[in-house]
Amino acid sequence: MTATTEPKRIVQRGLWFEEFELGAVYEHRPGRTVTEADNVFFTTQTMNTQALHLDAAYSENTQFGERLVNSMFTLSTLVGLSVAQLTQGTIVANLGFSEISFPKPLFHGDTLYAETKIVDKRESKSRPGEGIVTLEHTGRNQNGDVVAIAVRKTLVQKKPS
Repeated sequence: MTATTEPKRIVQRGLWFEEFELGAVYEHRPGRTVTEADNVFFTTQTMNTQALHLDAAYSENTQFGERLVNSMFTLSTLVGLSVAQLTQGTIVANLGFSEISFPKPLFHGDTLYAETKIVDKRESKSRPGEGIVTLEHTGRNQNGDVVAIAVRKTLVQKKPS
């Protein structure tokens, strides 16, 4: 490269509609280790007074023996971990979530890892230049246990011509 030549510039973005491959599984790294502060802040900020998230003494006497990470924090973080790789700057809107489940709890100190499978895609019938992509997000803890699953429909931009 000479002094007068500009370097190629690449901006990180998500995938255009055409780049989503049916059946592909995207692993989102790094994971996110959840702290007590994360859980308490999210839980109180969202006005969730559930003792399972906030009261250590109460939680010691439950079947879990300790406080649980708020499942809405788990869901939000699961989706958030996918953004840089899949939808950063290319998503138009979230159209909805379905089939959300939390097979096992997440605890303070656990690390959440996310992966996303592309389960469906189609061109939008009413919005030229956009398509609908259905994503199945799976969250696992550091031991590989599934702690969250969510199916999400998104409206995504097609690649500009």
